[in-house]
Amino acid sequence: MPSSRSTVLATAAVLAVALCPPLLAAPAASAAPAKYADDFNGDGYRDYAYSGSVTDAGSDGSGTVGVIYGTATGPNGRKQNLTQNSAGIPGANEWDDGFGNAMAAADFNRDGYADLAVGVYGEDVGTVAEQGAVMIVWGSASGLSGATSVPNKAPGKSHQMGLDLAAGDFNGDGRPDLALINDHTAHVYAGSFTKSGFSGKVTKLTNDKMFAEHLAAGRVTKDTAADLVVVGGVDGTRHTVSGAWFIRGGSTLTRGATYELGTGEDTSWEVDTQIADFNKDGYGDIALGHPNAQGKGGVLVWRGGSTGPGGVTRLNQNTTGVTGAMESGDRFGARISVGDVNADGYPDLAVAAPGEDIGGHADAGALHILRGGPSGLTGAKSQFFDRNTSGVPGGLEANESFGDYLRLRDSDRDGHADLFTDYLRLRGHSGGITTSGVQDTVSSDFLQ
Repeated sequence: MPSSRSTVLATAAVLAVALCPPLLAAPAASAAPAKYADDFNGDGYRDYAYSGSVTDAGSDGSGTVGVIYGTATGPNGRKQNLTQNSAGIPGANEWDDGFGNAMAAADFNRDGYADLAVGVYGEDVGTVAEQGAVMIVWGSASGLSGATSVPNKAPGKSHQMGLDLAAGDFNGDGRPDLALINDHTAHVYAGSFTKSGFSGKVTKLTNDKMFAEHLAAGRVTKDTAADLVVVGGVDGTRHTVSGAWFIRGGSTLTRGATYELGTGEDTSWEVDTQIADFNKDGYGDIALGHPNAQGKGGVLVWRGGSTGPGGVTRLNQNTTGVTGAMESGDRFGARISVGDVNADGYPDLAVAAPGEDIGGHADAGALHILRGGPSGLTGAKSQFFDRNTSGVPGGLEANESFGDYLRLRDSDRDGHADLFTDYLRLRGHSGGITTSGVQDTVSSDFLQ
């Protein structure tokens, strides 16, 4: 089963996407749209959605979406599990459905409560195996409940509709739209989402060379529409080259440039993607975590511009200021996450290196914080954490892969993004991430 992916609705400011994404839609007659794209119960706090159970209930192999509701101090609220056996959720629990394999959050019906689009990529429909499905689970004052199916515009065996999802205002009309992968091709649903169904336009983004695996949304240009990045194999049926394809948002979606990450066995399913304006020039930059670059790993920043991305900056453990050195199997860039850890207004990037060998412990794992600034993302003032870092509990262990799952999020709304990893929360402050006051907390594999 592919690893789960999750995205939050792109907004007017790319920086806001990285830190605390509000919605852009104009107020509806009856209610203002949700302030945060993942505030499912409308209480003003961001919630934490998972592609898995958040209780001891476990899973029967069909897939579970778990939610921990946010509070003023972070993910300390009520816990909820949803499956296809939950009331109002289409379908039924079946082995290997993959319910929740991908998620995207937005206030799709603009009622003041964020909703959650959920992929079910392994769903069998009648006798058609793994046709896949996508549904929107609706937010309310009591949280998520009930769902409406998104129409399948490319049904077929093994098409795996919902392999990945992304939300954003792709046509610039002020309403959230939904991008999804179906038959390894990106489709954009732009129009009106209600509990009665979807009405609007569906654009199939055909590209004979693209075998789509992942999606990311954000504003790369300065116009009002969100843009889309499609990640996958970019050499047709051979699947030996990973890359990213840029789609410019607008009243008509415009197919843009493709950037090839490198040759060798296609590992595009491992490429993590985030969009943020790291140098605050008004253009969103596309950060691509490529853990198999040269067998050692790296992060590529495809820099935004007036018509789309252009130049590329490469960062790795040989970059000046970054701790360590490039070594085979480090997997630098296996996970990336964006947030402003020191509240200077520039987004920063957390980077996992789960294959890092430390002190004779193979694959003990480590993570880095790369700082944004006027020159963009660089190694200057970068930070390094492992289990040997003062203040980090535990000790070095072989094969622990510390940092393999990480997130940056301002969980207490003090303006500094906190680092979540390995069931720990390390707080952000003016000097960056600190180990002072480190706390045990929830899993870090929640919706970005």
